[in-house]
Amino acid sequence: MRLLTLRTENGTKAVRQDGDTLTEIPGFADVGELLQTENWEATATAADGETHALGSADLAAVVPAPGKIICVGHNYRNHIKEMGREVPEFPTLFAKYRESLIGPNDDLAVPQESDTVDWEAELAVVIGKKGRRISEAHAADHIAGYAVLNDISMRDYQFRTVQWLQGKTWEKSTPFGPALVTKDEFTVGPLMTSAVDGEIQQQTPTGDLVFTPEFLVSYISTIITLNPGDVIATGTPGGVGHAQDPKRYLQEGQVLVTTVEGLGRLTNRVVKEA
Repeated sequence: MRLLTLRTENGTKAVRQDGDTLTEIPGFADVGELLQTENWEATATAADGETHALGSADLAAVVPAPGKIICVGHNYRNHIKEMGREVPEFPTLFAKYRESLIGPNDDLAVPQESDTVDWEAELAVVIGKKGRRISEAHAADHIAGYAVLNDISMRDYQFRTVQWLQGKTWEKSTPFGPALVTKDEFTVGPLMTSAVDGEIQQQTPTGDLVFTPEFLVSYISTIITLNPGDVIATGTPGGVGHAQDPKRYLQEGQVLVTTVEGLGRLTNRVVKEA
């Protein structure tokens, strides 16, 4: 099942995608709100609300207001190598906040304060069931599904200190969507890419993760309770602009496309923040 958050004249709506048709799930303003209810899958499957055409849909971030966005650094070996690091023994964790999220087709407004804005294609895990100290063996039971995310990074701010947060959570900087694809319809492994103006920059199977989604759910839930709608961004592969020679960063007017086979595509035009 594919679940999306649609912007309408009457606010956002949680919808189910069936081919090129979006069907509203009555009573739920977004996918995150839906996930917080028991039997959300049955509710979404049975929904028969107002319908919309996918082709003209204005989509919000698939979970617009997650309680937590926990990101993982250094989780693909080819990215670890290009950044001159060692394969970590434990996950490298940092956070984003909900204000950083934008829709899958929204303009990407780069800030006036940074001219080193970089791309980072990522597989996002969305939590569907509350848990603390979840075993790795039972972690899949707590995953609602998967989506595409791009962890846009302001490298100059990121590397001002050894802590990355200030380069990772700029307002309206993180495209996320287009859909939550439930775990019964997606298995980690398909190819993930990012492209700038049609030129492929990153191209790696999502199965090349150092730490799997199940391990990450278990590890993070040891530290803090994971709630429905929480998001784990599982890390980026090699091919980021900062590691190239010469370094490459996003420029006004360019179009960034991020895809994961089986999950969908983010298409974001680069503009300067007003």
